[in-house]
Amino acid sequence: MKRLIPFLLVATLAACGGQPAQEAAVTSLTWAIETQPITLNPQLWAQNKVRLLVFNQFDALVSKAEDGTFRPWLAKSWKVSDDGLTYTLDLRDDVAFHDGTKFDAAAVKANLEQFRVPGYNPAVAAIQLKAFDKAEVVSPYQLKITLKDPDALFLDFLASPYAGQVSPKSLKSAKDLKFGGPDLVGTGPFILDRYVQGQEIHYRRNPAYNWPPAGAAHQGPAHLSEITYRFLPEAAVRVGAITSGQVQAIEGVPATEVALIKKDPTLTLQTALNSGTSYSYYFNTSHAPFDDQRVREAFREAVDVDAVLKSVYQGTATRAWSIVGKQSTFYDATLENTFGGDVAKANALLDAAGWKERDAEGYRVKDGKRLTVREVASAPFVRDRRDVLAQAIQAQVKQNAGIDFQIKIVDQGSAQKALDENAYDIFGNSRGDSDAGAALNLILPTKGAINRTRFSDPQVDKWLAAASATSDQAERKELYAKIQHAAVTEHAIVFPLYVPADQIAANKSVQGLGFDPASGTPASAYDVRIGT
Repeated sequence: MKRLIPFLLVATLAACGGQPAQEAAVTSLTWAIETQPITLNPQLWAQNKVRLLVFNQFDALVSKAEDGTFRPWLAKSWKVSDDGLTYTLDLRDDVAFHDGTKFDAAAVKANLEQFRVPGYNPAVAAIQLKAFDKAEVVSPYQLKITLKDPDALFLDFLASPYAGQVSPKSLKSAKDLKFGGPDLVGTGPFILDRYVQGQEIHYRRNPAYNWPPAGAAHQGPAHLSEITYRFLPEAAVRVGAITSGQVQAIEGVPATEVALIKKDPTLTLQTALNSGTSYSYYFNTSHAPFDDQRVREAFREAVDVDAVLKSVYQGTATRAWSIVGKQSTFYDATLENTFGGDVAKANALLDAAGWKERDAEGYRVKDGKRLTVREVASAPFVRDRRDVLAQAIQAQVKQNAGIDFQIKIVDQGSAQKALDENAYDIFGNSRGDSDAGAALNLILPTKGAINRTRFSDPQVDKWLAAASATSDQAERKELYAKIQHAAVTEHAIVFPLYVPADQIAANKSVQGLGFDPASGTPASAYDVRIGT
């Protein structure tokens, strides 16, 4: 079969002299992605997989490099007071939102204060902005931000999708602020002009763009004149689309298809580990059976994680040993080989916990009740064949320990209902926060916004608070090591499985593709171009 033309490249000639007018060149790209966004509002961003869409349309105040340092973006410089309570931002004066509104200090103030609207994003208000006190306009392009307490993660927030700057005008007038869309505008290199639910999202180049983050490969407007992202959640369909030339790039290449991509001389493959936390199972300790630590440990011991990952990901997955991913500077390698895969231990633990009897199907029972654990997963967050991974674990815990692991993949509303009603036993999650500390502040504290373990340890709370309050990276690393040990070995409230990674397959004509240095996820399309 003949490969379809992978891109449209139309070069127009200047009216005078017949010379090519490069600025008028039309270059379009079609890219298939695994996950459909549940929101296009950066301030409500929740899916790591859609980070690449956020930074097409919106810019943050600062950017974060791979080495963890922060660099200018919409804020060209900043100063932090000696006590860590005041951040003074000097902003660019040449930036405009897509609706023509001028970007200035008043706009940044409006964006920060939007998080104070009741019910808007309570998780961010309670965690990432818990120390935020006030923002004051010093001059049109200078803003002073005052914190109630020192927060070592504040600059990380300013570099995150949450700090994607939205036009104050559109914050007030957007038809659907919760979802976002074409009428919720930013300052980014692309303008969102079409969204078709379940099908695609389309961006066109912002011709005025001239304020990329420090470290960008070029200046001025994006190379591409337009880009279409097609929502293709089925891995086989995405791979079929790239190999047949229907699309020119895909993300989310399944392990089963890596060899096929590598063998194709017309395609390239790139991969990168994500930052933040590993994909882990969090045990709900608030009720049986995981209120008993012996059962939590038994579940982990009943699973041969290496064998499961090899089966599901064919050797392409990186095993996790901690709640913190291996890409993080805070990862504690001393946790490696400390748990998992000891079937005899799993059964001894369950016997000791009173789960000694078996029913006709081989499941353990106690007091007439089967040893059942439930996972209720939200479909928009199921990536990387996590459904297949769950099935493999389900088979192992049944065979090795007589545990009835029940898996349901439902819509976001049903999943949230199960969480709110405490009708779950396992919560599968990974977070792509560029600083793992931000994720730990959400997941582990007693009052953490997504504390799905419902576990409380005052000492862990103190360590988390201390780590957020200091900018000393060595001290933070020491504190986070203690926290990891508490979660993984001391209390066994988490079962780390694998370190998420992203993959990009593309036609060789597509150049400039890469990964966000802070997150390890596919970068925006700003530097992407069509080569010859």
